[in-house]
Amino acid sequence: MTRTTMLAGLLLVIAAAPVAAQAGVTLYSDGRVLVRRTLPIQVPQGTSVHRLALGPLDPGSVFSLDPDLFITGTSFDAAVDEANTMRRAIGRKLVFETGGRTNGVLDTVVAEVLGVEPERVRLADGRILFARPGRPRYPDDLVQLAPTLAVGVRSTAPRNTLSLGYFTDGASWSAAYQVILARGVARITGQAVMPSQRLSVDDADVQLLAGDIGAARPASPYAARMMESKMAADAVGGVAAEQQIGESHLYSLPGRLTLRPGVTTTAALFEQTTAPWERVYTVRGQVPWYGPLGQDGGENKQPVEVHYLIKRPRPSEFGDRPLPAGGWRIYEADASGRLQLVGEAGTGHSAAGQDLRLAAGTAFDLTATRVQTDYAIRRDSTRTIATAGYRVTLANAKDSVVSVDVLEERRGEWRILESSLPAEKLSSTQTRFRMRVPARGEVVLTYRVRVVW
Repeated sequence: MTRTTMLAGLLLVIAAAPVAAQAGVTLYSDGRVLVRRTLPIQVPQGTSVHRLALGPLDPGSVFSLDPDLFITGTSFDAAVDEANTMRRAIGRKLVFETGGRTNGVLDTVVAEVLGVEPERVRLADGRILFARPGRPRYPDDLVQLAPTLAVGVRSTAPRNTLSLGYFTDGASWSAAYQVILARGVARITGQAVMPSQRLSVDDADVQLLAGDIGAARPASPYAARMMESKMAADAVGGVAAEQQIGESHLYSLPGRLTLRPGVTTTAALFEQTTAPWERVYTVRGQVPWYGPLGQDGGENKQPVEVHYLIKRPRPSEFGDRPLPAGGWRIYEADASGRLQLVGEAGTGHSAAGQDLRLAAGTAFDLTATRVQTDYAIRRDSTRTIATAGYRVTLANAKDSVVSVDVLEERRGEWRILESSLPAEKLSSTQTRFRMRVPARGEVVLTYRVRVVW
């Protein structure tokens, strides 16, 4: 069998396009894709070399899935353009079409390719040209229809399949959650969103890895453009099965999926569930996190932040589930029962039993103003000590009482000297004042703080 026939046969069996035939992939959020493939290839006992059209991949990541098969080395040629086809033709004679016709037949000339950059060929009469004498006709064995991996293997016994694993990129995933608020209870769903920029797989077993996995190379640029793909969902039955692996969590999607470039596929991460929730209002303090505490004589308007606290106690169906990082959309029904988006937030990975605090913007009907009422500073040989008084006024235009937390946060040496409402020390860096603001009314908080730097 000639080399040309052998390569054509391999390309026909393997097909260069999608990952096919017993394929499995694991998607990482940074754009890495771990591919596992079992190919219908006859592998003899001993050493052999196989040319495979697997598409773009990292040749240094190729490994054997079969413990009785050892990879002796690889050679990866990713070039499929004409310039590299001509490079492969160096030392070969090619037929060139000159453009003329004799008796209705295209005129041709045979020339040996001597080199490229610049291209130079030797004609039959010995003359050398630094230009093509016509349009080349490339034989099949010089033309690559897809990036090609030549892999050398050593097998302990004959086998009729070749099982390989390797890394590529061109697809990623993230989690998307929906929260529908009702009185005291939230209805929650979660989906895996899998945009593919150039990865193409047919009927594949798909797994998703959630965790911060170190990379020996920069993350794929496809991850940053993850949400630019068109949205298109495949119908997938069931939900993902979750398991811990290493210091990460792995989600195995039910059934088998087909992923295509430019298409985003989604699949349910878990069955619809419910959890208790509450709306939390917060006003941030004026004391700086570090450095000097300065003097401020003006009245400052401050936003009243809105958070939705989703409670996940253990044991419970939702509380026992680790949640991968992702985006949350929060909906609430209007007076006619139509759902409206009331907030969006992002979260990192959340361990089982960890409550979710979803930042969702600022309140419309709650306002806060802050004034620094006094300020004093003194210095000694090693440090500076400042004291300052503050007045925070909260106004509520709603028809119901609301609770608002005023938070002061700072690292280093500092403390609240006195306050009109109890100061709750949450940690060495955070103190909270909880204020109940009456309907269509206002409440005033005053306190003094001492800061050392």
